[in-house]
Parts: sequence; structure tokens; C-alpha cells
Amino acid sequence: MTSKQRAYLKSLASKEETILHIGKEALTPENTAAIEEALQARELIKVGIGQNCLEDIHTIAQTAAERTRSKLVQVIGRKFVLYREGKDEKKKIELPRALSGRR
Repeated sequence: MTSKQRAYLKSLASKEETILHIGKEALTPENTAAIEEALQARELIKVGIGQNCLEDIHTIAQTAAERTRSKLVQVIGRKFVLYREGKDEKKKIELPRALSGRR
């Protein structure tokens, strides 16, 4: 993912509401399944982490991205944003094209 694509996704995510919250038990299989389901429906999601969760936020975000085969767009405060491109018929977000090289 290029920096331009990441910036575009960040701008889209800034307008989105947090749709999932992770509690003190951190990333459970149920949370992972909920993130998976949300990514299938939306492509771009914002996840919040509760104050009572003692694990490192960056670690939780990276683990969630790995388990759901998505890309970690950003971690900001106690929230993180994940993106996974949808299938052709369900694709909602069109990323800016990556440049093939400089001249």
C-alpha cells in the first residue's frame, strides 16, 4: 500500500464511527470473527479498545490485521483502522492508483 493510498483511507476513516470495541480480554476469537464479518461488509472499519485493556494497542491492531488478512491503516489513540479490499462485486472503495515509477 502506498502512502497516497494510506492517506486516502485515513481521510475516509476519519468520517467513520467506531463500529467494534475490544474489552479487557483483548483480541478473542469472537472479536476476530466480528472484525472479519465487518470487513466483508464494509472494507474499512474503525475499532476501539477499552481503557481496561492492558495489552499494547499496536500489538492488538497488528494481530487483528494478521488474523483477518487485512491491512493496518493507522493506530490513533485507543482506536485503529483496518482495510481489506472487497471482492469485485462488493468493492466499495476505489484506491488511488500507485505510480509505476518516476521520470
